[in-house]
Amino acid sequence: MQSSKPSHTGDRQETGHSRHPVDDRPHHPDDDRRLLCAILAVPLTLSTLAAAFFLWLAISTRPDGDWDEAAYGGIELACVLAVVSAGVVGALWLAPSVRRVMRWPWAVPAVLLGLAAVVRWVSSGA
Repeated sequence: MQSSKPSHTGDRQETGHSRHPVDDRPHHPDDDRRLLCAILAVPLTLSTLAAAFFLWLAISTRPDGDWDEAAYGGIELACVLAVVSAGVVGALWLAPSVRRVMRWPWAVPAVLLGLAAVVRWVSSGA
């Protein structure tokens, strides 16, 4: 004969341990992938933003004429700094440990900004 008392009234079953069964599984290295992605996103994002700023600077600088060597020098410097910033992203992304965590979409914007800076540098006539 069954008891009339429901089984979910708060009676604890004795299992021998109080830890959750999920805590017993071994730690897998891919469990830290999100944290590592967040950490690596900081230098990649900052370098990409720096490349974007220097490219904007190179595009927005207009020489007053053929005699304006200072403007041409500024364009050249801004293009070089944009290429270097994009190169930092590319070099960081080429590391195999970074590529496992950060996929190619993280590097594409910086590479495109670097290519645009090279085009601006070549077309500036400096």
